[in-house]
Amino acid sequence: MNTSTTDAGDLVGAKVMVIDDSNTIRRSAEIFLIKAGCEVILAEDGFDALAKITDHQPEVIFVDVMMPRLDGYQTCALIKKNPRLREIPVIMLSSKDGLFDRARGRLVGSDEYLTKPFTKDTLLEAVRRHRPHIS
Repeated sequence: MNTSTTDAGDLVGAKVMVIDDSNTIRRSAEIFLIKAGCEVILAEDGFDALAKITDHQPEVIFVDVMMPRLDGYQTCALIKKNPRLREIPVIMLSSKDGLFDRARGRLVGSDEYLTKPFTKDTLLEAVRRHRPHIS
């Protein structure tokens, strides 16, 4: 029996940013999140994301580790060093699952580290865990 609460509507209106240089990953995440009722902001690299974060004010950010120009670790570090953005949860996405990679994610301030390929449920559960609870 599936006890997942993915259809409970608790994510309706959540603003989620997905930063990944892979169009396939961005589209997959976007589809999962939109079906759950989230508002999705997409960015293809760290520079693109930093330009959009202030305008869109996401509640949760997913960032790929391996990206050209500005990688996920650098992007996360820049977000966490900015006083206006540092409270936004940043979840690293990576195909690497080593202890070193996870530790490096923590060092730059990431709130969680998910490995790819992710499932719809792991993505939505991560948003649930980190989305600020608005009463």
